[in-house]
Amino acid sequence: MSTTLYSAFVPVFIHYLQQLHSTLAVAENHERRTGRALIGAALAEGMFPFAQQVTTACGFTVRAVCPLLGADLPVLAGGDQDWNALRLRIQATVSFLEQVPADKINAAEERQIVTTAGLVSPVFSGSDYALSYALPNFFFHLVTAHSILRSHGVPVGKEDFDGYHQYQAGFSFPQTK
Repeated sequence: MSTTLYSAFVPVFIHYLQQLHSTLAVAENHERRTGRALIGAALAEGMFPFAQQVTTACGFTVRAVCPLLGADLPVLAGGDQDWNALRLRIQATVSFLEQVPADKINAAEERQIVTTAGLVSPVFSGSDYALSYALPNFFFHLVTAHSILRSHGVPVGKEDFDGYHQYQAGFSFPQTK
């Protein structure tokens, strides 16, 4: 099977969001057990707190896909107020991603995408936008959320982050389309 633009990032988003969803249960249980508040915890002053890292990671997946589809950003359920809202946001994001038509993503490899990043508006091809901009930004927020949990004593590790331990005979991302 050859790699397509769709297969290079949409199933990756889905897989890692599902891993994040599983990690929320561990974090919530840790919070209940220790009384240590995690939703608003951050790595350092001025950084987004845990809940905002989660919703921003979800947001980057949608912000990656919609311009390639030529579609407006959907309003997704959930938010960053509490554990249930975070779970709902991740579930809504995964549901949205599971409906993304692979052929439309693949047809957008050369589409010109203009985005806003701080004070600049870089221009990308569709494939560069997805793979060199959106995917790294997604992972930045995902890793930061995971790091916040680790820094507050939540017993999560690499296997919780990537889920490789679930695959006995080699790793491959589940194909959604």
